[in-house]
Amino acid sequence: MKRFIMAAAVVSCAFAFMLAVQAQQAPKEHSMTGCLKKGDEAGTYMVTDVEGNGPKSIGIVSSSANLAPHVGHKIEVTGTAVPKAEAEADPKVPKAPHYMKLTSIKMISPTCP
Repeated sequence: MKRFIMAAAVVSCAFAFMLAVQAQQAPKEHSMTGCLKKGDEAGTYMVTDVEGNGPKSIGIVSSSANLAPHVGHKIEVTGTAVPKAEAEADPKVPKAPHYMKLTSIKMISPTCP
């Protein structure tokens, strides 16, 4: 009986550890604020003049939100980071120090600095 309880405890700990590792590897959503501009290729966008101490521009890999009406606006983008190698594998994605897949946007101002 003690062996069964011990084995169950070991298996439970292993599952808990695997879940913790997966949670750490999942990209976390974050928000950044800046100006939306069109990229060089049709249908591509980037965020410039990003506020804060981080990267000053963001290459948009994909977006579930319609970005076209917000070109020239100051917006807050929310999404997950994309690794540089993955983003730059697509030649259409505008080059930037940071890349994101957007899940939502919020207009802050109809004009940009």
